Amino acid sequence: MYIIKNAFKCIGRSRGRNILIGVIVFVIAVSACIGLSIRQAAENAKSETLEGLTITATISFDRQQAMNDMISEDNGDISENGRPSFDRDKFSDFMGESSSLTLDEYKKYAEAESVKDFYYSVSASFNGNDDFLPVSNDTTSEDEDTSNSNENSFGMNGFFQPPEDKRNQMMGAQSDFTVVGYSSESAMTSFIDGTATIVDGAVFTEGTTDAECIISQELANYNSIEVSDTITLENPNNEDESYEFTVVGIYTDSSSNESSFSIMGATSTDPANKIYTSYAALQAVLDASGENSETVTDDDTGREFSTEIKSTLSATYLLSDVDSYNKFTEEVRELGLDESYNISSSDISSYESSLVPLETLSKLAGYFLIVVLLIGAIILIVLNIFNIRERKYEIGVLTAMGMKKFKVALQFLTEIFVVTIIAVIVGVGVGGVSSVPVTNALLENQVAAQSSEYNRIEQNFGRPENTIPDDMGPGNMGQNDIPQMQNGGPGNFFDANEVAEYISEIDEAMNLTVMFQMLGIAILLTIVSGAVSMLFIMRYDPLRILANRD
Repeated sequence: MYIIKNAFKCIGRSRGRNILIGVIVFVIAVSACIGLSIRQAAENAKSETLEGLTITATISFDRQQAMNDMISEDNGDISENGRPSFDRDKFSDFMGESSSLTLDEYKKYAEAESVKDFYYSVSASFNGNDDFLPVSNDTTSEDEDTSNSNENSFGMNGFFQPPEDKRNQMMGAQSDFTVVGYSSESAMTSFIDGTATIVDGAVFTEGTTDAECIISQELANYNSIEVSDTITLENPNNEDESYEFTVVGIYTDSSSNESSFSIMGATSTDPANKIYTSYAALQAVLDASGENSETVTDDDTGREFSTEIKSTLSATYLLSDVDSYNKFTEEVRELGLDESYNISSSDISSYESSLVPLETLSKLAGYFLIVVLLIGAIILIVLNIFNIRERKYEIGVLTAMGMKKFKVALQFLTEIFVVTIIAVIVGVGVGGVSSVPVTNALLENQVAAQSSEYNRIEQNFGRPENTIPDDMGPGNMGQNDIPQMQNGGPGNFFDANEVAEYISEIDEAMNLTVMFQMLGIAILLTIVSGAVSMLFIMRYDPLRILANRD
């Protein structure tokens, strides 16, 4: 008790020195509080985002690995040009046989315990006719387009076009419409999240085999089509093969307002030209096309092709959380998925990308915190050394009176702790109030820097800034809504990581965790600075101190 009373008396007698120490600790506390708050805000953002995140996973073919394996199978033979030999025809055949999983295989992997739900879709390209035209701003005549497109052109799967008289447009590279067949309503994510809405009629019956479909309002207006009207779709590989669908609903899709674009001049990639139906109905058409298919030969290349309508099957696995996703990647391997396929999740990629500025800021805050604590600790150690040297006689008197050295050291430690804890409490108050606006200001700069870097890269490629609409970001451009490219995965025309919606603002940064961390910092500073004091006190000889006093 005497130690504590004497410590408070000494604090009062040395106001100037203790105020200086308090100011230094206050600055350290405010800086540390803001740094810890930023790091805590990043952790809170992670947990809050994960809690509301629906994890979906897809399985896609790894083309690069397949190519490497193919080169290895050729025993590394060197061709005439000095490069590893590569059998293109063999690789093309291998891709045709191995790049796509069957529906039964997808369903087998859906049996994994970690899978919460499973849905799938099939996409195919069709042409219209004179009574049903695609929405297009192309003024070139259809005959001219067809003539030009059939001359030494490639389809979406990289195959040569068969003869012009068959209008073969493999995978609809030059076709009019993309028809997507959904296995269930849960697969129609744009309607679930509210991006797409039925404005007339209703969605086709789930799982129906009837040739019912829904079309966009833009397409309906363009062709003066109403609910219950019939549309005719042609096989792009054989103009004599056509199929009729009944329009049971008309929808609007807000994501298509800014994302209408064509690839290789194909109108089928325009969102307005997407037609939705049930998986069973579209699969029935595909089966019929397979039965009616013919084999044709390209006069230029001599390669044979089937007029069967080409389709792409995609499947999505719904998982509860990130742990379930990690478990799923292990389970599907155990169920027989070989290394030629990758498991990925656009939701996790989007989630990680949204945290990039905040994570960067958190890392910088961590470095800043370490520097502040190191510099602050050094300053406090120096001040306490001078303090001990100035009060050397007081130490000699106390020890000469019979007070043990460790009690004298404890008194000095108490003084340091009292000053430190008061300064830390005040610093936490100021830091807590300023942490949110400071964090948001710094975070805004980080987001701006990230966006600036992205725009710089876009300009390097000759593209203008902000050419990617917000709705094309991860989570909005669903893989079930677009045809897949030849790698077995969804067409990825933009880098998903770059178009993610960054977390640019936090509402709360200070909490009990930060307060306990600040208490730990106060104790740490006290121990570090006080340890030097205790070391000096333990080394002092009281008799020599009193004898050498000037």
